[in-house]
Amino acid sequence: MSSPLNFHLEHYEGPLDLLLDLIRKQQINIYDIPIAKITAQYLEYMQKAMELDIELSSEFVYMAATLIHIKSKLLLPTDPELQKMAPEEDPRKELVDRLIEHERFKNAAEMLQQKRVIEDATWSNPQMESFLAESEGPGLAVGIFDLVKTFQGVLDRAKNRPLYEIGKESVSVPDMIEFLRDQLRSSRRHDALSATQLFERQRSRRAMICLFLAILELVKVQAVQLTQGEAFGDIGLCRGPGFDSSNEAAEALAAVEQEYH
Repeated sequence: MSSPLNFHLEHYEGPLDLLLDLIRKQQINIYDIPIAKITAQYLEYMQKAMELDIELSSEFVYMAATLIHIKSKLLLPTDPELQKMAPEEDPRKELVDRLIEHERFKNAAEMLQQKRVIEDATWSNPQMESFLAESEGPGLAVGIFDLVKTFQGVLDRAKNRPLYEIGKESVSVPDMIEFLRDQLRSSRRHDALSATQLFERQRSRRAMICLFLAILELVKVQAVQLTQGEAFGDIGLCRGPGFDSSNEAAEALAAVEQEYH
């Protein structure tokens, strides 16, 4: 008999953070989550929080109900004949997809935070700008961290306006990658798309996050470059040197799309 999970009552920003922590600490395969075990540990955390008078948001309660629902569906016997006629999807799949997407976004945020700490601790000579070539332009001054600030600003403003959250929205990171490529193809080569406008056109928080991750992936393969017309101005997206490299770009993006499916 395995010993009960021993962990400190840490603070988590949301239920997905708690679930990821439980999964990673026990080295559980995220694609084959033992729901009964994880549900028991999740409920144990909530019980300890109540005993210590720690207030948890409604999201934690909703996730507890979701885990119990998934557990009950897995306990129900299945008819082999019905499975042959209409195979049922694994009840854990939607939760696994959410956890993987959340982990990607969390890892990206942590990486960018580390980059910010390094940049803040690095001394630079203000006169160095005079040595930059005129052709390099203002685009060199903008980085991923600026994009994160733009994205965070849009999310903050979105709290004050209605977002149309669709129950089972089908938008994904590969969808947003293709959306961005189409937008850049239809624009003139040197014209930049406004990152703020692209984010604000999305109808849900999920779509915004998928768009943000799509931009990161396209920047990584140099299919997209970030630009900024003036200091503290809007972030622009334009075609990068890898946008028209059909073979290499196609292979890189195909790998990215496969990774997110």
